[in-house]
Amino acid sequence: MSYEKDPRVDDYIDKLPEWQQEICRQVRDIAHAADPEVVETIKRTVQPYFVLDGNVCALLAAKNHVNVFLYDGGIVPDPEGIVTAGHQNKTGRMISYHEGEPIQVAALTQYLKHIIANNRAGGWRKIKAAQGL
Repeated sequence: MSYEKDPRVDDYIDKLPEWQQEICRQVRDIAHAADPEVVETIKRTVQPYFVLDGNVCALLAAKNHVNVFLYDGGIVPDPEGIVTAGHQNKTGRMISYHEGEPIQVAALTQYLKHIIANNRAGGWRKIKAAQGL
């Protein structure tokens, strides 16, 4: 897959242990595959973000896992059960990937596509307000 890479995101990923690099690169590819207009950047000084009409997701490597923060307002359905934390969070949720755990590519792709569609519709805050949530 071909997309414009932010060299700062490469720098972030390249400093990680190999297994975390693999997870981050796969999530990066999935984010861009979800929509070719997704742009990657660095926010909060060092954290890779993927944006399109608002935040879509972000990466943060921890000691023994990689967190993928999902900026969905807590309204995107999760029929595959890929979300691991933040179920009661009103702004976003998270998936934690540990070494050796497979990424459910189709489920994550659909999840990110749903976030992007919500962003294009004005964002989760607008959608929640329209639904009276």
